[in-house]
Amino acid sequence: MMIDTHCHFDMMPSPERYIQERERRGDIVIGMTNAPSHFQMGYQYVQHFKHIRLALGFHPLLAHELQEELPSFERLIDETSYVGEIGLDFSREGVVTQKIQIKSLERILAIVSGKNKIISVHSRNAELQLLSLLKKYHIKNVIFHWYSGDLSLVPYILDAGYYFSINEAMVSTLKGRKIIGSLPSDRILTETDSPFNRKDNLNNVYSYLSKIGCNEQIIYNNFKGLIANLQR
Repeated sequence: MMIDTHCHFDMMPSPERYIQERERRGDIVIGMTNAPSHFQMGYQYVQHFKHIRLALGFHPLLAHELQEELPSFERLIDETSYVGEIGLDFSREGVVTQKIQIKSLERILAIVSGKNKIISVHSRNAELQLLSLLKKYHIKNVIFHWYSGDLSLVPYILDAGYYFSINEAMVSTLKGRKIIGSLPSDRILTETDSPFNRKDNLNNVYSYLSKIGCNEQIIYNNFKGLIANLQR
């Protein structure tokens, strides 16, 4: 059994075939959505599967286009235990929408605060700002997806109780391996970010992690620990 805590199967050429194959293999897959309307379209289909889940999302790079969907996010929040993809993106692509991203995220975090959800966050070039907002709203059970920020911030993310999801792109680069090497094994999860990440082979991720003392059982236990938090 492999665990993919962050992919976008709704964006794949054949989502149904992908879901059915992963279910047949017994893999745990958390599908992100980029908008509440996307979640709404897929939820009824996905809920019939044992190992496949769909997260309610509001992608930061689409914040300026999705303002009318914020009420839908609030209305749908109790339909799922998973939230994602949400966060901030202050890269060249997102820098011009910083203000509306922050405003939208604050509203989303206010909605999520106090609810037991597992949350996958996007943090590109906005890691410190995102961490500050997550702590401001007392958000728990957060997974930093494909973290690429400064190593110096990693201890503060860990101190907040958060996790990191590791993909093949990270294990293939020096910076990614340095980030992974700074993590305790009990805070590591796995992801593909497929289809956006061309390096999406989970076998290679598990192989690399096992070599540094984080085997399949540890990753499974980490995920089960997050699930257990939902019952508290």
